[in-house]
Amino acid sequence: MIAAIKKNEELIAEMDSLLNDENHFHLWWLGQSGFLLQWKGKRVLIDPYLSDSLTKKYLTTDKPHTRMSELVVRPELLKNISIVTSSHNHTDHLDAETLIAVLKNNPGIKFIIPAANRDFVAERVKCNRNFPIGLNDDQSIIIDEFIFHGIPAKHNEIERDEKGNCKYMGYVIEFGKNKIYHSGDTLWFDGMVELLKPFAVDVAILPINGNKTERKVAGNLDCKEAAELGKAIEAGCVIPCHYDLFTFNTSDVKDFVIEAEKIDQPYKVLKGGGLFTNNKLLQ
Repeated sequence: MIAAIKKNEELIAEMDSLLNDENHFHLWWLGQSGFLLQWKGKRVLIDPYLSDSLTKKYLTTDKPHTRMSELVVRPELLKNISIVTSSHNHTDHLDAETLIAVLKNNPGIKFIIPAANRDFVAERVKCNRNFPIGLNDDQSIIIDEFIFHGIPAKHNEIERDEKGNCKYMGYVIEFGKNKIYHSGDTLWFDGMVELLKPFAVDVAILPINGNKTERKVAGNLDCKEAAELGKAIEAGCVIPCHYDLFTFNTSDVKDFVIEAEKIDQPYKVLKGGGLFTNNKLLQ
């Protein structure tokens, strides 16, 4: 089992110690595609999966989700969260065990989802269907000084509901002078670079586990594609994610490092519970 750098109470203590930093934003990797963004005393929780629900669900199937990294933080410890997001309905991005605890412990929290997924989300998370804020790929919304821009995602297709709303999405999060792109789960698609490049993102958070049909799950960018997409959109830094959680669906992050260095794409590799601050790796 891969150990976290910091976890649970120790991790929360570090977050709290930086809560009043007015000069930097802070990003912690919580495993898989989950991150906590902290800026000017506000916290945004992005696509958290903080349970073993998938391991339990698939334990006796032909697709066991064997965990390879330890859990970074128990969801009930996460407090003072202003916003939580889900990019799509797969459990590692929309986990009831995680989200029900987070929503319970953070009164006043806002919940951003793809508009197409409203009914599914309400049923899984056991919330009022009008509670989540639905966003589409041609929309933006301002919440608590954060601007969320909806970006389509291809997983393995760009799927839409009968109203044309995307079922799989990423988000560009704009706050102050900073912009972060969290792709959700996606492959490279036509027009992706042209869509993202104008944002001039400081950090692109991209999956690297690849797309292999034998895994029997929808795929993502691989190591080479993630590095090249970062370069194509002129991202200030790429943070790889969506690896080292399940043994059957991962990639070696060292391969991403090789690809990024080949093309001089700046990057930071985090460990579970690791901290990234304004393009400077502290942990």
